This record gives sequence, structure tokens and C-alpha cells, in this order.
Amino acid sequence: MSNKTLERLKEDNETLLHQLKLIEGKFTKREALNILNSVVDVKINFHKLQRLSRIEGNVQDTCMFDNSRITELISDKSNAKEFLNSLELGGRALKITSTIHISIED
Repeated sequence: MSNKTLERLKEDNETLLHQLKLIEGKFTKREALNILNSVVDVKINFHKLQRLSRIEGNVQDTCMFDNSRITELISDKSNAKEFLNSLELGGRALKITSTIHISIED
């Protein structure tokens, strides 16, 4: 991928693919924790809003939800925070990269 933040590519089967560099750089432990918290919290809130929108205005809904993805994200966030906090960096930085790949699926 080039230095472009958003890039449009053609795969062999002519499916369009977009790549978005979401995070790329070197960070202190505190910065890495802030990035991690922010990104995962946005994803958790997305799932909570999706869940809420499914029952909005339906007083007959039993409010039964599949919370597995939310639970998984909370657990992953906790594990990543624990991992980052355990690191002894000795003045070194953490390199974080995150790319979002978007493609058309049959």
C-alpha cells in the first residue's frame, strides 16, 4: 500500500478493494492505551446502538440480545491494556498499525 490514507485497488477477480490506514505510527505507552481505549470504545458503542435501534419503538420486544461481540471487545480491551501495562519500554516507543480493508463480498 502506498502512503495514501485511502487507496482503491483492483484484485485479480475485479472486486474493488479499499484500504484505509486508520493508525500508523510510534507511540508512548500512555498514547497507545488512549488509542486502544478510544477505538474499542467506539466499536462497543456502535454495537450498543445497533442493539438499541432494533428494539426502539417496539414495546413487545423481550430485549433478548446477543451480547457476545460486546463481551468479546470488552475482554480484548482488558487483555490489551494488561499487556501494554506489563511492558517495560525503557524509553522505546510502541509501533501501532491498523488498516481497514473494504471489499465487495458475494
